[in-house]
Amino acid sequence: MAENKSGSISLENITNSIKQYIRILKLTRKPSMDEFLTISKVAGAGILLIGIIGFAVYLIMVLIPTAIVK
Repeated sequence: MAENKSGSISLENITNSIKQYIRILKLTRKPSMDEFLTISKVAGAGILLIGIIGFAVYLIMVLIPTAIVK
């Protein structure tokens, strides 16, 4: 929350913060279907990439100790 230098929360700081939030919300808009699909594809590709990397690390952590023991 908005605090002044003495550490207390003032009504003026709170109202200024709320005004800034409202200003930002007024600038936003609903994405078009094309923008939404592009963002979804990029996010899905990122999730898939992180999953593949995690699975590869898991396999390495399982296979290397097994190979060393044998």
